[in-house]
Amino acid sequence: MTTNQFLHSGPCSIRDDVERKRPPLSRSDVEPQYVHHVALKPPSEVSHSSLKHKSVKQRCVAAVICLLLLLLVAGVLLAYYFSSSCAHGMQCGDGSCVWESQWCDGAKDCRSGQDEANCVRLHGSSFLLQIYWTQSKTWRTVCSHGWTDQQGRASCQQVGFSRGTYFKSGQQQTGSHDGYLIAKSAFNPEASLLQQLVLSNTCPNNSAVTLRCTDCGSGVGSSRASGGRPASPGAWPWQVSLQVAGSHRCGGAVISPNWIVTAAHCVARAASPEDWAVYAGIVDPLGTLFNPAYFVSRVIAHEGFNWVTRRNDIALMRLSKPLGFAASSNIKPVCLPNDGVNIAAPQKGWITRFSRTANGDSGSIHLTEAQVSLMNTAYCNSSIAHDGRISQDMLCARETEPVANECHTDSGGPLVSLKDGVWWLLGDSIWGEHCTEQNKPAVYGNVTYFLDWIYHQMRVKTSERLAL
Repeated sequence: MTTNQFLHSGPCSIRDDVERKRPPLSRSDVEPQYVHHVALKPPSEVSHSSLKHKSVKQRCVAAVICLLLLLLVAGVLLAYYFSSSCAHGMQCGDGSCVWESQWCDGAKDCRSGQDEANCVRLHGSSFLLQIYWTQSKTWRTVCSHGWTDQQGRASCQQVGFSRGTYFKSGQQQTGSHDGYLIAKSAFNPEASLLQQLVLSNTCPNNSAVTLRCTDCGSGVGSSRASGGRPASPGAWPWQVSLQVAGSHRCGGAVISPNWIVTAAHCVARAASPEDWAVYAGIVDPLGTLFNPAYFVSRVIAHEGFNWVTRRNDIALMRLSKPLGFAASSNIKPVCLPNDGVNIAAPQKGWITRFSRTANGDSGSIHLTEAQVSLMNTAYCNSSIAHDGRISQDMLCARETEPVANECHTDSGGPLVSLKDGVWWLLGDSIWGEHCTEQNKPAVYGNVTYFLDWIYHQMRVKTSERLAL
């Protein structure tokens, strides 16, 4: 018989001593004793104590692990909070942050003023004035009650135009389920426009402000739906010839008395303002003898322009003195496309360019016009067109009646479209239909894509000029 190890320790060993003093047991007495003796009650007590101790230890380990996990999670969250540039607000251009409530509040909290840069916009073909209201994170219309030309000029300056280009304010009946913004009774020209507007649930006659920051978008245009025909004087009053050393280099479009839109590749290798002369209101560059030259004070190519891909192929020129709109009916700006002006394929448009219309290189250069049809990006990126080279900052158009054997090399010229009685600037020519690629649509910079960049440059350079 195997002796139970638990009977040799503690109270059990005393019990064994007592039992040895007793007389020997008979076989019949041993068997019940044996059965009773193998009942392992003491091990059960020891096992319970051990398990209890082990359970406490496991709970401690589990608690430590949970604590470590919580610390790890907290560390990750804190690291994200401090490493994220704006986990607690809105990001400025220099990487610093401001609270969301400081965005569009009328006070410049970002060093370069990004928080107040895009808070005013013109919407739709009616040029409805809208202000971004941070509290509701929505664009709100402005009630015309109490509105004056002073507020109109301030609004145009907030968009990006100078006060001097202001044209007029108007009214339009429109509903607003979010309410209106209404101007305070006393206007302070030194204070921000956004600080002089208050919320109003009502507006007399639901009459909202419309705003024209410049007298743009009116032109004679053309009724000919064919390509490569000479343009008549005054038909495209925003068209300009950009010249270097007396020779036509590129086309461009007037968007205000002070600003011209053209292509970045036109100016990237001649970035000095002194190199350029601008001629407006002409259809033949050789006729510049009888037209004044406008000189350039700034040449601004997009900082992201890429020669290889032609990404961001857009540029601005600021003139040294404003164009004389009043002096010539042949010079007027085209309108930049407002938010809500949606012009897409297969909308028709017009392109104008200076090109040789006869005898190849020996022919004289004239302004020509052609009607085009906008093409969707999917087709333009197909293998039979430009095979994936078209990005979101570009758009395509194809002439409705292309002229055979004519090479179009003029860049920077405008692509425009007439909608709701207004001529809108849709694109600037960045590469055209070459003699060897007659079946491929021409490619233009997408002006709508670049609107924020254009207005930002206009605001910054205008502010610099005023500070001088």
